[in-house]
Amino acid sequence: MVLAGLLLAIGALASIASGNAILAIILGVLFIFVTPGFFIVEPNKAVVLLLFGAYKGSVKSNGFFWVNPFMKKQKISLRVRNFENKPMKVNDKIGNPVMIGTIVVWKVEDSYKSFFDVDDYENFVHLQADAAVRKMAGLYPYDNFEDEDAEVTLRSGVEDVNQSLEKEISERLEHAGIKVIEARISHLAYASEIASAMLQRQQATAIVAARRRIVDGAVGMVEMALDDLKIKEIIDFDEEKKAAMVSNLMVVLCSDKSASPVLNVGTLHQ
Repeated sequence: MVLAGLLLAIGALASIASGNAILAIILGVLFIFVTPGFFIVEPNKAVVLLLFGAYKGSVKSNGFFWVNPFMKKQKISLRVRNFENKPMKVNDKIGNPVMIGTIVVWKVEDSYKSFFDVDDYENFVHLQADAAVRKMAGLYPYDNFEDEDAEVTLRSGVEDVNQSLEKEISERLEHAGIKVIEARISHLAYASEIASAMLQRQQATAIVAARRRIVDGAVGMVEMALDDLKIKEIIDFDEEKKAAMVSNLMVVLCSDKSASPVLNVGTLHQ
């Protein structure tokens, strides 16, 4: 068809040169009629073809093509795209306001659905991503202060949360012909109005957890010390002496300051 267009153009010019005006006009009109049917498809692009409002197909192959000049040609990018949603305020599972920012990597997979099933597929992606974030945030608490291993949280369960987010966005965009390549959280924090209070709660919880571990370790060490003394028969403790030793060891092991040794110059009972 490219060759036919060139022949029409050359024929029109030759007719003008030879003085055959009628033939030149006919060939010129034909050339003008044929020319709009030519189009180029670049890499990672597709062209949707419409004839009087009817869908006639999509061209995804790269190259130079010709179709019926009456066909309307609409280009759609098939390139991988990404966008980062600025942190927005949502509520977690227990109602705490948190700020979540996300990154979504996507591409058009079905040009027909993207072009015909939604008004503006790019805007559709942004809106549905926001809706998916709000729903996903409501499935998990931001943190679990009581037992970090008891439940997946937004802060600790990064992989699970990202998978949940990607699945939710993919389901929402599937009927628009959009493929979600990756979706993940890029920002996570408590909202400003509760950030200070929650930070204090986190610090208090961390201190309690640390002290609990120290006490558990100290109890184990005291128990081991008493058992070793008994097995090796180094000293025989009565209940009162044993209680005193346990008390002293627990003070030394659980104190948040270094112990100061005291030299006993008396007897074991003094």
